[in-house]
Amino acid sequence: MRRHLWLIPIVALGVVLGAAAVLSGRGGGETLQTAQVAENAEGKAMERAIFAGGCFWCMEPPFEKFDGVATVISGYTGGTGENPTYEDYAQKGHVEVVEVAYDPAKVTYAELLQVFWRQINPTDAGGQFVDRGTQYGSAIFYLDDEQKRLAEESKKELDASGRYDKPIVTEILKASTFYPAEGYHQDYHKTHPIRYKFYRSRSGRDQYLDKVWGKDREVKKAEPSASEYVKPSDEELKKKLTPLQYNVTQKDGTEPAFNNEYWDNKREGIYVDIVSGEPLFSSLDKFRSGTGWPSFTKPLVPENIVEREDRSFFTTRTEVRSKHADSHLGHVFDDGPAPTGLRYCMNSAALRFIPREDLEKEGYRQFKSLFEEQAEK
Repeated sequence: MRRHLWLIPIVALGVVLGAAAVLSGRGGGETLQTAQVAENAEGKAMERAIFAGGCFWCMEPPFEKFDGVATVISGYTGGTGENPTYEDYAQKGHVEVVEVAYDPAKVTYAELLQVFWRQINPTDAGGQFVDRGTQYGSAIFYLDDEQKRLAEESKKELDASGRYDKPIVTEILKASTFYPAEGYHQDYHKTHPIRYKFYRSRSGRDQYLDKVWGKDREVKKAEPSASEYVKPSDEELKKKLTPLQYNVTQKDGTEPAFNNEYWDNKREGIYVDIVSGEPLFSSLDKFRSGTGWPSFTKPLVPENIVEREDRSFFTTRTEVRSKHADSHLGHVFDDGPAPTGLRYCMNSAALRFIPREDLEKEGYRQFKSLFEEQAEK
């Protein structure tokens, strides 16, 4: 009953916007809207998350203002009937959801889960706040095994936190076809701010969330921290590294050309600091320089690279070191191929290679999309 009466005055507007929505892919299909948000401004692939938290009008704003989120689309999913509309989605077994397109390099799925839990009453099996019925139930729709794992872990942690005196009933379900809602439902809080605020203030949502979460209601986005990549003590390094690795990274040594681990490595993956694990280079930028050392046209994460003037050996060169571990990696020269014209000549002994298929389990999931994009070209 929540919005039906309010929509009567805007039926005409809804017809017009609905027609426009069909042309833009929001009227009843899944793929066009998803394709529109598949990449960010730099052309990197976006990832998706789907959450049900009752009124989709109310679920859009919290995600939209979170850094790293590109778009939030209201829609329907979870049922068996095809092409649901606002008039029949409940009868077809669907629930109201939002589809969040986000940049995994800026925001994690775990952070989105924290946002989600702070918008709902996870102990309510009959709907959400003033909106009653299964079509307003809460759920997390996972798109892959990693999302499922993270969702289950976050639910378990929240249930054990003691924040609620009732069990959490929010479901964790495998995602099915997502159908964008009609155009007039998108960004309703922006297009009809007065009506939205009137509804929200009387829905009981904010009053409940303030009571349950208090000062913790807003998710504080984790800032990148150098502590993620730390340099062990010298004593630990001597135990962890081989004599050659220690000499190269800690004593600015150089390994033999053509007699090192990665000079001719052709596998797909990334190269990280052997000391700290900070990501440094990608196989996508590796080329055969003929020097006998692994060479790259550019860093994978420029922020993790430090360049210094090196006047040793009676010449001036540019030394390359890692930011967090301060490991000596090699040198950079201006005789490389296009597009940069640079040759980052690195010591294999300063690097650890992580194959493409192991990126997720090794904790470098954010770089998977680079290789998926390359495969599509």
